[in-house]
Amino acid sequence: MSTFVKAAGAHKTAKVGKAAKAEADVLQELRPGQSIELLKELHILTREGRLNQDSRRKLKQVYHLFQFIEKQLRELPDGGAHATLADHGAGKSYLGFIVYDLFFKALGDGRVYGIETRAELVEKSRVLAAQLGFGRMSFLNLTVAESTESLALPDRIDMVTALHACDTATDDAIAFGLAKQAAFMVLVPCCQAEVAACLRETKALSLSRTPLAELWRHPLHTREIGSQLTNVLRCLLLEAHGYQVTVTELVGWEHSMKNELIIARRTGQFKASAAERLKGLLGEFGLSSLLETRFRLP
Repeated sequence: MSTFVKAAGAHKTAKVGKAAKAEADVLQELRPGQSIELLKELHILTREGRLNQDSRRKLKQVYHLFQFIEKQLRELPDGGAHATLADHGAGKSYLGFIVYDLFFKALGDGRVYGIETRAELVEKSRVLAAQLGFGRMSFLNLTVAESTESLALPDRIDMVTALHACDTATDDAIAFGLAKQAAFMVLVPCCQAEVAACLRETKALSLSRTPLAELWRHPLHTREIGSQLTNVLRCLLLEAHGYQVTVTELVGWEHSMKNELIIARRTGQFKASAAERLKGLLGEFGLSSLLETRFRLP
């Protein structure tokens, strides 16, 4: 055998070995039972079954969120075997598909609803669900607000999720959850612009002559304060409506700046103190008009 043939054979063997190691490394990062075909169709894995850095970051976020979702689903009657989950601002439905694959697929008769305004993404999700045999997934071309009145959804929903639902879509998801008496809500807010716009307009007149006005004097700070204030108001609203609220990080800040995770568990214990604080904050910042829209109290 020539030296050239031997070298070529060794190179091929090394290449195969390297590919096998890469595949093994990827499998170690996946949750047990995870469908490889699904991850390829979602373009989280390449056709060769590999993860790039961006996909690894995205998968880490979804898996981290799934840990919270799974824990709460299992607290439902029958361990969540009959659970209903509505995923708002679903986009390409990364979250809905992975939750279905890892939890709903092999358990009971629960159902996942993906709610998205972009018709082309809804259609692609429908095709993929049919292709994978995910028969208890439904995709609705609706706004979050429209979904509250839609007859395509049941009167009660066990869990509401919203991963990076932009601006007021998170508030609409909360309103949906309240209307459906959701047992749990899992929310990762994004682009909270409405309150920041109100701050720029009203300048929070009651605070304008105090040092606190420095918190939003610069446009960048206005945006950040608006985002922080929005999420604080959301937590108070949920508590006022009878939810226990936990706020934590989704993943490390190095992975995403939109990183706040709000987890709400329905207890039925309406907190009057939370309602009063919410009204007080809105009054201080000149935002009381939002009591009639985004922050309606019980």
